[in-house]
Amino acid sequence: MKSVISSIEIENRVVVAKYQRLMVGAKVVLVEKASGRQFPETVTRVASPVPVGALRIRLPDAIEPGTYFLKAFNGRGEDAAQSADFEIG
Repeated sequence: MKSVISSIEIENRVVVAKYQRLMVGAKVVLVEKASGRQFPETVTRVASPVPVGALRIRLPDAIEPGTYFLKAFNGRGEDAAQSADFEIG
């Protein structure tokens, strides 16, 4: 089964994303669409043993307006999932 990151919401510089089938230890990072740059200060790990849930990423002030997406990597560092693009204003 394929992992999924869905339902992106942004409020007060906090990104909330729901996920399905991401295993404990998976790493999720914010990526700028135009450059492909990953922001290590936004890395969040899935800590729940339940493969369905939500995660929160607080955006540092250095994150500028633009188009972004979330990318998940499994425990071995392999691509696991990617969210739809979303705007940070």
